[in-house]
Amino acid sequence: MQPWNAYSAACPTRRVLDRIADKWAVLALGLLSQGPVRFNQLRRQIEGISQKMLSQTLKNLERDGLVHRKAIATVPVTVEYSITPLGRTLIDTIDGLRVWAEAHIGEVQKSQTRYDKALA
Repeated sequence: MQPWNAYSAACPTRRVLDRIADKWAVLALGLLSQGPVRFNQLRRQIEGISQKMLSQTLKNLERDGLVHRKAIATVPVTVEYSITPLGRTLIDTIDGLRVWAEAHIGEVQKSQTRYDKALA
């Protein structure tokens, strides 16, 4: 087994880190951890994401084995997404980022204000 080193520029783990550190991926995986969700429902729940960005995010997560896409034969076709067992191994970690952000946003905003005032 090859020892991976994310600090090395050539390490493929950097692509995975880039993917799972993306805000849209964090939000999509967080919602999918609660159960299968249809595409349009995800789009409504993740405010501010465009259809194109959600589609791209889900395709990338599917490619990495973190999300499963299921097409349901209806007219029009219904597409449902769910988290895979591999994706489930990430949930505590990435949802922890969301929880941390929600818990500490006030402190972060105060720091940003202090920093910006010091530059002015």
